Amino acid sequence: MITILIGSIVLCLLFAPFAHAEDLPVFDKLWNYDKPDETEKAFREILPQAEASGNLAYLLQLKTQIARTLGLQREFSQAHDLLDEVEKALTTDLSGDRAGDRAGDLSVAWIRYFLERGRLLNSSGNPEASRSFFLQAWELGRRTGNDFYTVDAAHMMAIVSPSEHQMTWNKKALEIAEASEDKRARGWLGSLYNNMGWTYNDLGEYEKALVLFEKAWEFRKDQADAGGARIAKWCVAHALRKMGRIDRALEMQRELEEEILAEGADPDGFVYEEIAECLYETGRPEEAAPYYRKAYQLLKEIHWVAQGEPERLERLKQRGG
Repeated sequence: MITILIGSIVLCLLFAPFAHAEDLPVFDKLWNYDKPDETEKAFREILPQAEASGNLAYLLQLKTQIARTLGLQREFSQAHDLLDEVEKALTTDLSGDRAGDRAGDLSVAWIRYFLERGRLLNSSGNPEASRSFFLQAWELGRRTGNDFYTVDAAHMMAIVSPSEHQMTWNKKALEIAEASEDKRARGWLGSLYNNMGWTYNDLGEYEKALVLFEKAWEFRKDQADAGGARIAKWCVAHALRKMGRIDRALEMQRELEEEILAEGADPDGFVYEEIAECLYETGRPEEAAPYYRKAYQLLKEIHWVAQGEPERLERLKQRGG
């Protein structure tokens, strides 16, 4: 039944009026990674238009991103089912000139399929299985000159690789991003500086981490990315605390607290946590306690913290009193 259904979809695409991608909505601009449920809704609203367009490459790429929204909502089974559908459509033999014209270049759809299958596996707790998909995305991206997705694949390889290989993959991603003429590929630089900084941070090499966090901060400011700049500033302050420069670290975290309040943004549990740590480490546990409490109340609501770092939450709870 599934094979018949997919075959019917493909036939409909072959004989539907064809729409070029530039005539269709740029769905990647609809992404809000903080609200995947809203993004899923936005993507599904344009799905009928994509299905009627006859543009298979566009349709399949859109479906990979719907799968990504499902993964971010931890609807892993639904996401994998949708990617199964994408895979079957990609591997269906579309022979003949008319089919070739209608299918378009499917290389990007393949790359995005590999990326999202890998992300799903990693997010659901199977990073080992995800590597082969990220590696396939990397290899196809390099072969076809798709720098943006090649950098994405390399940065994901860094995330899921053993610690001794992480920096190698980060450097590969950085090399491509810095040399690329693709503006979107260069847009990865802030994330790459951040990721490399955290790799050094986890190794206890805080001075090297600081240099990269500062690069990320400057990049985000140059891009007028207020949210990204705030996160990067937090990372700089974190590294300073780890290096023992606690007064400056506390000053920067206090600035962030004031900026968030002035902008009317949601309170940030990570900022509260760092303020608490700075105060505690300078012998002010009573002053730190309310910040530990506020950090605990906010961070326990973040799924990856609650699931992955229960000891961290317990520590915040205990020190908050």
